[in-house]
Amino acid sequence: MEFDVVQGDIAEQSADALVNAAGTSLEMGSGVAGALRERAGEEINEEATEKGPIDLGTAAVTDAYDLNADHVIHAAAMPHYGDGQATEESIRDATRNALEKADDLQCRSVVMPALGCGVAGFDLEDGAAIIGEEIEEYESDHLEEVRFIAYSDDEYDTIRSVTGKATESEQGETGADQ
Repeated sequence: MEFDVVQGDIAEQSADALVNAAGTSLEMGSGVAGALRERAGEEINEEATEKGPIDLGTAAVTDAYDLNADHVIHAAAMPHYGDGQATEESIRDATRNALEKADDLQCRSVVMPALGCGVAGFDLEDGAAIIGEEIEEYESDHLEEVRFIAYSDDEYDTIRSVTGKATESEQGETGADQ
């Protein structure tokens, strides 16, 4: 399975499945969820909230509506807004469950954001390491490509460095080889 880090807006990506950084309620508010809802249309939020709430660390699937994907996998790495923050365990479980859902759907490509590292308050460097480990260790039946997406330049640089996806010259620039 190919694994790479890319930069951009997840709502602009093309893949069999896009992963939403969801809370357990599955209400699509801000951040990744808001970007996906804005591009997909309000129907995605209605379908997602009908499927919620779900347990922390689990995932649910909706149609992708107007997104350039077949499915959106809502991975609950954080509790409902205001009910706490993401943890190492919730990020690990949500990542693994999102990959399993993609495999169950026979997806060949999936785009995954930094689950739990935005409004959920988990440290990006630590979260990226957890997500990268889960992607690397996952044994897939169908997935051929996983793209770990970063929105900002800083997020992109951090994720590439932590997951080992940066080139040697990039690692030298960030001090990773010192």
